[in-house]
Amino acid sequence: QVQLVESGGGLVQAGASLRLSCAASGRTFSSYAMGWFRQAPGKEREFVAAINRNGGRIYYVDSVKGRFTISRDNAKNTVYLQMNSLKPEDTAVYYCAAGYVSTEYLYYTERPYMYWGQGTQVTVSS
Repeated sequence: QVQLVESGGGLVQAGASLRLSCAASGRTFSSYAMGWFRQAPGKEREFVAAINRNGGRIYYVDSVKGRFTISRDNAKNTVYLQMNSLKPEDTAVYYCAAGYVSTEYLYYTERPYMYWGQGTQVTVSS
């Protein structure tokens, strides 16, 4: 069992930066691939970024490439999402998730992620 707690969300203006953190409980954090997803009002939850167990493989949705950076610190049981050049369309609740991912394309889907945080709100004003 893994518990995930996100933090770092807030209200910012367009062009600003935020860093989200997701702290995991338990001693098996390094066994899991980690993902960030987001859900905007009235929309389905969508993939944002993912990182494999040792940080050697990273994946992003096209809309955040070059602006967001996912990273992890296995010693601190934490995954991060650095978000730069934020846009109003980035406004959403951001969730982190943990799971076992066996195939590359699955990183982009919710299917392999067994544990989810409660989400943190990111609001970007224009």
